Amino acid sequence: MEKTKFTLLFLVSCWYLISLFPIVSEAEDNISPPQAISDNQTIVSPAQNFELGFFTPINSTYIYLGIWYKHISKQTVIWVANRDKPLLNSGGSLTFSNDGKLMLLSHTGSVVWFSNSSRPARNPVAKLLDTGNFVLKEYEDEGYLWQSFDYPSDTLIPGMKLGWNFKTGLNRHLTSWKNTSDPSSGEYTYSVDPRGLPQLFLHKGNKKVFRSGPWYGQQFKGDPVLSANPVFKPIFVFDSDEVSYSYETKDNIISRFVLSQTGLIQHFSWNDHYSNWFSEFTVQGDHCDDYGLCGAYGICSTKFKHSPICKCLNGFEPRLPQEWDMLKWSGGCVRENSQACSNGDVFKQFTGMKLPDAAEFHTNYSISIDHCEAECSKNCSCVAYAKLDVNASGKGCIAWFGDLFDIRQVSVNGQDFYVRVPASELDSNADGNKRKKLILLPVTASVTSTIIVSALWLIIKKCKRNGAKETGIQLTDGRARREKDEFELPLFQIAIIEAATRNFSIYNKIGEGGFGPVYKGQLSSGEEIAVKRLSESSGQGLQEFKNEVNLISQLQHRNLVKLLGCCINGEDKILVYEYMPNGSLDSFLFDESKRSVLSWQKRLDIIIGIARGLLYLHRDSGLRIIHRDLKASNVLLDSEMNPKISDFGMARMFGGDQTEAKTKRVVGTYGYMSPEYALDGHFSFKSDVFSFGVLLLELLSGKKNKGFIHPDHKLNLLGHAWKVWNEGRALEMIDPLLENQFPTSEVERCIKVGLSCVQQHPEDRPTMSSVVLMLDSENVLVPQPGRPGLYSERFFSETDSSSRGGINSGSNDITVTLIEGR
Repeated sequence: MEKTKFTLLFLVSCWYLISLFPIVSEAEDNISPPQAISDNQTIVSPAQNFELGFFTPINSTYIYLGIWYKHISKQTVIWVANRDKPLLNSGGSLTFSNDGKLMLLSHTGSVVWFSNSSRPARNPVAKLLDTGNFVLKEYEDEGYLWQSFDYPSDTLIPGMKLGWNFKTGLNRHLTSWKNTSDPSSGEYTYSVDPRGLPQLFLHKGNKKVFRSGPWYGQQFKGDPVLSANPVFKPIFVFDSDEVSYSYETKDNIISRFVLSQTGLIQHFSWNDHYSNWFSEFTVQGDHCDDYGLCGAYGICSTKFKHSPICKCLNGFEPRLPQEWDMLKWSGGCVRENSQACSNGDVFKQFTGMKLPDAAEFHTNYSISIDHCEAECSKNCSCVAYAKLDVNASGKGCIAWFGDLFDIRQVSVNGQDFYVRVPASELDSNADGNKRKKLILLPVTASVTSTIIVSALWLIIKKCKRNGAKETGIQLTDGRARREKDEFELPLFQIAIIEAATRNFSIYNKIGEGGFGPVYKGQLSSGEEIAVKRLSESSGQGLQEFKNEVNLISQLQHRNLVKLLGCCINGEDKILVYEYMPNGSLDSFLFDESKRSVLSWQKRLDIIIGIARGLLYLHRDSGLRIIHRDLKASNVLLDSEMNPKISDFGMARMFGGDQTEAKTKRVVGTYGYMSPEYALDGHFSFKSDVFSFGVLLLELLSGKKNKGFIHPDHKLNLLGHAWKVWNEGRALEMIDPLLENQFPTSEVERCIKVGLSCVQQHPEDRPTMSSVVLMLDSENVLVPQPGRPGLYSERFFSETDSSSRGGINSGSNDITVTLIEGR
């Protein structure tokens, strides 16, 4: 009887506690007292855009309260409440305090986190909005007592702000995660400078590591990627109440900025077709974006690739010449003539620049640039000035005091600024010797520039010569109609390319390779194109561009991507290709959610198609070409999933009876390189055969060769395939998604062909003509393969960075260059 009473008392107590904290239905978008959220309970925004609840990061045991996208397959957290105070072991609950604030309690009842609301609430409600903002408000009022948007984590989404509220002193800034498994505050912060010059700073601890440059009218002048375009609109507010940066998107694009744990500021958009986040751009563009790289009065430029990226402003010289000779520029520059302001002075104009930074500066948004010069000239401490039109009013001035830092030359959105120099600096007679010195410094760059210009002129001439007999009739898509000579390669007008790609909009960007970014475009005729644009920071360059023009323009095969034309306009070097709607092979092959579309027959068709394309390159085209960078990301798929080999920037042409060559500049991709090429720089047609064998085995298994992990050994995919083949268990390596829906004999033949292609010694590998015969016919004998080359995964470093390859791919492979072959 006593036991029964105790049980009843316990049940009543539980019922009472449950009544205090009612269970929240997942369909609800808000909670109010006495409701609470705990364990697996969540609330979801009205349109099902976002979800709030408890989560545990990958490879972590800690529990956090956060917000993530509701209908995105990869859980993507945009905000974390208790990032520096995780819950241990078991979860907690989100509820309300007596004064109406939100508070997060641990399982022991201690307060882990609370909303520092502006005032108590009598009838509070906490609501998750479709913008991703979690707000606390009085039930009857529209205003917010507290909102998550005021306390960003590492992510900025449309509607969120970075910057200062001068009335409350609130500083909204991004702080990186410590690592992918730990959302606690990392080393990097990204914030708006509140000192009166509207610009963004990235800090590592207290050290400045990147600066955007100031806001000027409609954009940050030092950051061309943050400029407005048809689907991306930056918003900057700069008044007595606040200084803040935010952005909005159009066309229902899901996008976010993320400050990574390594300090990169990246912008991503969600691609429904591929069910994945796509990196649109990184705010930091190149080495010149490192804050103060060239020291005081040093200017950074990547315009000439083969000369030092730092030099002194005209009228200045290195403070420590010996260190500059060793490419150590942090000591900066000093004036060649220290008599500025003592015997009269003037202001020298510098154009196309990211405006400098200084320890002290003054801004005035109501005076003209002429007034600015007059005011600066009165004060010897004023070293430079510039126009600063923050509000697009046509007025505004900034004057710098003290040394100038972080100056760089930019290709677009540059500004003018004016530096104080002695009058003698502009006197042609007195300045003659100094000018000679300035000319001597960049002589290498000048010679290199001349070579580049000459080479580009030859390419343009070649493009035009290939259709030299022009009829004068213009096609509607801007290509000149020409009579075909040896081959036809139209020269596109830059205006046509810009119109087709919406002026190279980041939302038209579909990939990036060693050559540079790739954009989808549509000509006025309706034809879709893929546009490869050589970037200044490209890992490839003029030689690769020439290769594409010289080689692929002469190739015609159903399994090679078609080059439609080129465009050379100033610094722009552009290739125009047919558009491949299904992207690159790797985007299907290495994605668990999409690989199922690759049936056995489709994989076999792709294998044979690639083999025929290679055979054409090696033997049937008449040019005898070695691709040198065959990989899954350089195989594109048309609308019917037919394969087409792309990216001929690394290709080499053999003439006569030549069958092999050697180079000190080894190019290619780890995991696909043949051993003789990777180790000694020897390449031949058999190098491509090796790469094809790797790709064939990847198609069979659905796994990458590099990065392949097996619990029983440390071999890569080649070694694993060799091991199970010798042990009579070859079918174990086949992709489980095929569910044994394939002819065993065909699969075993393909495995044998693949292993034959990746044998260690090139003379043991078959030619591509033999490969095609072995794949096409069951009557052709496939020799017993020997041991593969480079079959241990430990051969190469595991720390390679990522890039994108192909014309419109999302590859995670990187094309590498090893300067010295052994």
